[in-house]
Amino acid sequence: MAETLDQLIKAGVNTVRLSYPDLHGIARGKEFPVSFFQHLADDGAAHCEAIMTVDLRHNVVAGFEHGFQDIVARPDISTLRRLTWDPEVALCLADLERMDGSPYGVDSRGVLRRAIAGYTERGLVPVLGPELEFYLCEPDPSAPNGYRRYVDNDSHVYTVGAVADPRGLLRRMLHACVDMDLGAYAANHEFGRSQYEINLRHSDALDASDRAYLFKSVVKEMAAIDGLLATFIGKPWNDDEGSGFHLHLSLSDDSGANLLNGDRDQGLSDVAHHFLAGLLEHGPALMAFFNPTTNAYRRIHEEALVPTLVSWGHDNRLCLARVPRERGGATRIELRLGDGAANPYLAAAAALFAGLDGIERELEPPEPFEGLIYEQPGAEDCTPLPRTFDAALAALDADAVIKDAMGEELVGTFLTIKGAELDRASKYVTDWEFAEYTHHL
Repeated sequence: MAETLDQLIKAGVNTVRLSYPDLHGIARGKEFPVSFFQHLADDGAAHCEAIMTVDLRHNVVAGFEHGFQDIVARPDISTLRRLTWDPEVALCLADLERMDGSPYGVDSRGVLRRAIAGYTERGLVPVLGPELEFYLCEPDPSAPNGYRRYVDNDSHVYTVGAVADPRGLLRRMLHACVDMDLGAYAANHEFGRSQYEINLRHSDALDASDRAYLFKSVVKEMAAIDGLLATFIGKPWNDDEGSGFHLHLSLSDDSGANLLNGDRDQGLSDVAHHFLAGLLEHGPALMAFFNPTTNAYRRIHEEALVPTLVSWGHDNRLCLARVPRERGGATRIELRLGDGAANPYLAAAAALFAGLDGIERELEPPEPFEGLIYEQPGAEDCTPLPRTFDAALAALDADAVIKDAMGEELVGTFLTIKGAELDRASKYVTDWEFAEYTHHL
């Protein structure tokens, strides 16, 4: 539960960290003495909007036409919570506005609120369950990139304790997430060497995305305190597994009844079929938000349990959309296309807008695939998902429904920033190129 400011002050909090994501999903913000917080609650805190148009190499690449005006970060008091590893600090999420109080179009949390509103108008409550994997890396000046794996032993998947986590960091992360009310309930070593997962419970779309954002921040900060680097990028190592961001989606009514459960094929409802069809219809455009780096596409291939075709199936992990076998209150759709570098608010908003389009147009999905999709009849007719970042950005730019729903300002800024990132990548000489070519050509 979020705590009140008075409770936090009595508990020894003297600093409030105001936090919001940029378009990359990076936690931005400022820290304030707790005595200043009432002023923040009344008036918000001004930030230069250039922070929302900077790339990952510290270049401001968009927003020049506005003269880099101020935007206001307004605290959402309901999100106040204490940092368990730094008990003098409380964290509060913020929504972004223009100085005149109008919505700021590049606010990730704001675009998700708009997506949720489209469901609320129809008596629907979107429910999400984020599922994120990450790697822990140890500094090593002798390593090619300056880091090695925290634990470098094969086949530690689903192991726990000192063998899998010699410093006990994963367990401390788990309990920090529990204490911060992030819905964490389990932790384990994943398939890759030094790859881990902490499971988060499902909840309404805004709360689930808030928790995913905070979870990533907690993991990265606690790793840094321990002298490690935590990374959610899809493919940090050439010789190991990728990290995914799988998003479980369902819809309920105001009473909590699961509206995807029904009496059509294998216990799904009409709205489940329409929602699913919308996700498939806009699958190529979703790739840019779910896989927002050049690195993300290193893990997308047929042998990696990562979808490469617009497809769905019952409990089929080779498909873009997997429908687990559970029914009743657990009926859901798992969207399997993302990696952990995604901004969880943008990914969730894009998925919800896609599903809403399917509901509004009463779209119907094709037949589900069983087994190895690439050997099944009809696989050749499936639309391929983008296999490169430039193709994903082009798919987003070509999808008028998703572009309009996400907003011209946000999509335009996103495409500009990521286009500059892609341009830099295309000009970079890699270690692989040097090793592959210089001795022979």
